[in-house]
Amino acid sequence: MTASWTTIATAIAAALAASASAAQAETTIRLSTYVNESDVRYQGFQHFAELVEEKTGGSVTVEIFPSSTLHGWSEGIDAVQGGVSDISWINADNRLPCYVVTSLYPANVNLDEQPELDAAYADLIRDEAAERGLVPLINSNYSYDQEWWFEEEGVDLGNLDGKLVRSIGPLVSLMIETWGGQPVFVAPKEVFQSAERGVVDGIDMGVATYSSWKLWDVMPHMINANLFYGNIIYMMNKNKFDGLTSEEQTALTEAAAETEAWLQPIYEEWVDEQIETALSEGGTEATLPPEKTDELIASVSDTWNAEVDNACGPELAGKFRDLMAEHAR
Repeated sequence: MTASWTTIATAIAAALAASASAAQAETTIRLSTYVNESDVRYQGFQHFAELVEEKTGGSVTVEIFPSSTLHGWSEGIDAVQGGVSDISWINADNRLPCYVVTSLYPANVNLDEQPELDAAYADLIRDEAAERGLVPLINSNYSYDQEWWFEEEGVDLGNLDGKLVRSIGPLVSLMIETWGGQPVFVAPKEVFQSAERGVVDGIDMGVATYSSWKLWDVMPHMINANLFYGNIIYMMNKNKFDGLTSEEQTALTEAAAETEAWLQPIYEEWVDEQIETALSEGGTEATLPPEKTDELIASVSDTWNAEVDNACGPELAGKFRDLMAEHAR
């Protein structure tokens, strides 16, 4: 009888231990980013990872892979769907047609409430993302610093006169072609060599990425044009997200939102410091007057809005334009 009770007690203890172990089982999430470790946004991903671990009590950890070490610039959807990464930036990909034409949009937006703006935008394309097995999770601070650089000073952005200009996607290519230039696609970490070797005459890029890849040395003359709403969303594999507990899902989404708010002032200060440093070392910054910005936006808006209507459908396109109008500068 004693042996029997001992056996039962041992079995109960083992079951409780197994249950506790399962409850505390750790999930590792691989986050892939194109930014390198000297980019201020890397600090944001570190902060996000710390918050996730804290909010989940260690049941979920985030492992960060910088500098496109897991996959290339255009492979975000494939990487997330194929299990190469669990969270990745999603670039312009025709499998997300509405996202393609709205994640970079010709508009002069007020970014004082960028986290709220980006969250509202993510909600608009959430259903489209879900159809591809993706969940919008965290938004890259992107609009603030998406600008233009040239090797020579005094370039007229509206009259590019055949210049080869680095493009990041369809809208930028349309702009470059409309203004008389030729778009050239170059992945972020290949831009320095392209500029140094004369493959491109100009670059469209974010100041943060541009600075972290040390590109002021090869093209020091910046045009601050304020032409875009831009948002690269980092999306998560939906099956992986759905496999988390509801508490863990809440922890991830809360950590993402808190990180965006935490990073915004740090990011903007860092971007401004990069520009100031470059100007002190011989770079230049030409800020377009508002009327010139409006003129350049107007030159592509009709064409691009037709693309938005076609890709998103009139109802969703209207909601997107209403959001842009709400946050207009």
